Amino acid sequence: MAIRFDLDPALTPALREEIVSIWTEATNAGGAVGFVEPVTRDDVLPTAAEAFAAVEEGPDRLLAGYEDDRLVAMLIFVDNRFALKDHWCTLKRVMVHPECQGRGYGSALMREAERLARLLGREALHVTVRGGLGLERFYAALGYKEVGRLPGALRLGPDDDRDETLMWLPLR
Repeated sequence: MAIRFDLDPALTPALREEIVSIWTEATNAGGAVGFVEPVTRDDVLPTAAEAFAAVEEGPDRLLAGYEDDRLVAMLIFVDNRFALKDHWCTLKRVMVHPECQGRGYGSALMREAERLARLLGREALHVTVRGGLGLERFYAALGYKEVGRLPGALRLGPDDDRDETLMWLPLR
């Protein structure tokens, strides 16, 4: 099946529920999307509500990926909210539904984000990566370069500190 993308879909109650669901399922499958498993819908909901507000009120933008009519991938273009950084943005909450892993949807999502960022006048994309999962290799294969690392910046639990890796993709 193919994936199709929609930039700035209407955040209907149904879409909000799909996003919270995919976020919960991605986390519980070991995904690095702001939480540590196990989580429930209620754990994710407050963070999701903040993200929804930033998308609805601006300046953040939602990119949703669908297989037929089912949400299977998403990310958020997060504006820096600082004039000196208007030429680039951060990608957050990059996720693919666990049932759809291995279909190339993650790469397709990132390529679409790159295409749209160029159209939106961005000159670079930034993403942070949780260490210990091998995600740096995924982003490197898409052209992202490691530009920094914060050792032990993420505390997942007692005696489980992980590096936060800063990845950068110039679009020029």
